[in-house]
Amino acid sequence: MKERIARLKAIRRLIKACRIESQEALLGHLQGEGFALTQATLSRDLKVLKVGKISGGSKGYIYSLPNDEEQREFERAYAADFLRGYISIDWAGNLVVIRTYSGHSDSVALAVDNLGLDDVLGTIAGRDNTVFAVLREGFSGEEFLAKLKQSIPELED
Repeated sequence: MKERIARLKAIRRLIKACRIESQEALLGHLQGEGFALTQATLSRDLKVLKVGKISGGSKGYIYSLPNDEEQREFERAYAADFLRGYISIDWAGNLVVIRTYSGHSDSVALAVDNLGLDDVLGTIAGRDNTVFAVLREGFSGEEFLAKLKQSIPELED
């Protein structure tokens, strides 16, 4: 996990400091700094960081990070989606089960994926009313719930 956090910080720094026009260029910068990652991992990192492309003038498009207000707005929207859709949260080992109202499993899973909970390896949205979140080894359901409440203070037990 420490490597992921360091990699995300490096991505932010590189996007702020350099004119990055493609994932290939960013991947080259990161590999030059000693990070071992694939294009698929980089793509997921860019999604987590909410990186977008903006016009770089006549030379095409460059990567850009959302400003603080845009980031807060993303987080508010994901929190609202989660709160609107979830019914209950329970866990066993490193597997969290989130029950949702019918038709809300996709939006709840997307919210969990995008709230920046580093100890969540990923989610699987059931067809209709269940989300499974897989936690990193050594990370408990109690810790997941505590971090989720930090991101969504309105969350009730």
